[in-house]
Amino acid sequence: MKFTLMSMAVLCLPVVAAALARGDQSTAAPSFEGLTPNLVVANLEKSLAFYRDVLGFELDMHVPDAPPYVFAAVKRGGVQIFLNDVSAVRKDFPALAERARGGGNTMYIKMTGVEAYHQQIQGKVKIVVPFVRQPYGMTEFGIEDPDGYVIFFAQQD
Repeated sequence: MKFTLMSMAVLCLPVVAAALARGDQSTAAPSFEGLTPNLVVANLEKSLAFYRDVLGFELDMHVPDAPPYVFAAVKRGGVQIFLNDVSAVRKDFPALAERARGGGNTMYIKMTGVEAYHQQIQGKVKIVVPFVRQPYGMTEFGIEDPDGYVIFFAQQD
């Protein structure tokens, strides 16, 4: 049997169609689905209390099942943040544990109701960037968490 380019295309077409129909990711271009900050913290309980009790996040998951935790994820709306206790990180990834916490890393959380949220947490947090309407069309402010990570809360004007 002699195969031509056209006969090969006809033979392959059902295979390609089936792969596309079932969503075969081996042929699809990579795509990003989200970003979750993964923070190393000095004291997980202190950080968890800050994100939960001050910023209003909910505990989404934790390891182990009972305190003291070595890992926790907090969530509010569509935003999730991972918190990793430095002692656990030191065991698994020593070089990562020795890096400075906070540093120049910042998080930028888009939201609605930024002015009311600013009033709600003002006095409970260290504000490092005052509430301001920016020329690029955002109203925002920035705070610092217990480990020095800077978090901006912003709303489009």
